[in-house]
Amino acid sequence: MRLILIAAGLLAAAAGPAQAQPYPDKPIRLIVPLVAGSPIVSVGRVVTTPLATRLGQQIVIDARPGGGTTIGLKAAAAAAPDGYTLFMYGQNITYVLDLYPDLGLDPMKAFVPVANLMTFSHVLVIGSQVPAKTLKEFVALAKASPGKLNFGAGLGTMPYIVGQYFIQQAGVDIVSIPYRGGEQVRPDILGGRIHMNTGPVASLMPLIRDGKLRPLAYTGAKRHPQLPDVPTMIESGYPQVGWHPDVWQAIFAPTGTPAAVIEKLNTEINATLNLPEVKTAYERLGANMDIMPAREFAAFVAKEAKKWPPIIKATGVKMQ
Repeated sequence: MRLILIAAGLLAAAAGPAQAQPYPDKPIRLIVPLVAGSPIVSVGRVVTTPLATRLGQQIVIDARPGGGTTIGLKAAAAAAPDGYTLFMYGQNITYVLDLYPDLGLDPMKAFVPVANLMTFSHVLVIGSQVPAKTLKEFVALAKASPGKLNFGAGLGTMPYIVGQYFIQQAGVDIVSIPYRGGEQVRPDILGGRIHMNTGPVASLMPLIRDGKLRPLAYTGAKRHPQLPDVPTMIESGYPQVGWHPDVWQAIFAPTGTPAAVIEKLNTEINATLNLPEVKTAYERLGANMDIMPAREFAAFVAKEAKKWPPIIKATGVKMQ
């Protein structure tokens, strides 16, 4: 019996150092619920490449598109809470249940915030053939011709929600036409079949520069540096559409992930965001940084969870 006890003690001693290995000691998987090559995935790669160097472990981006982001969301929620599966998601974590009431889980309970990666707002544009130079003129045009103007954007996306909420707040009868994604709208707005669209400045800027789209208002708290002559929604008389930020993308972890792991990831991600090469890449992608400690970011997400559901309900947007 004594020999057995000694052997058991030796095994326990041998197992101790293995259990105490510093995090991370193996590759990390980052689930992104979008197609590979999307702008959000691009931002993810900008961060994960230098972050992997700092952590000393590979970070594998696992793109899980489909189901309006719900396929990737469910996969991440089912992962072990050990810090080796992370999830890249945005403000829709606060309202996805309003879009998909039969989702089967509450993302706000299934995940804990780790670190914010980026923020940005949207610009409302009209086709160059629309005879309006300002947002006031466009609203007057819409009121004078109810049901004759069309708005298009990807159904359930933030551009769709921004545009739909503006239509409601302006009290105009503009027909909302849902698309699979923002890129599908471009040919129709250039061809005059769609009259109004909203989107990130970075994605619409080439068409704005070419004079094919006319920017009328920006939803950020202050004017966008690339569009200094375009007033904000607040300046234009629609403060309720003057959100800041409209969009944020962040890293989350399954609930139950050790607090020490969350803190380490937050510290290393924030340090990565401060790298000069990352800042340069963000400028190229049209993304902004809003770096926060873990607790501050958690409080930010909780505040956003009160902001977005009423807006989503007001738009009447529902996903099947």
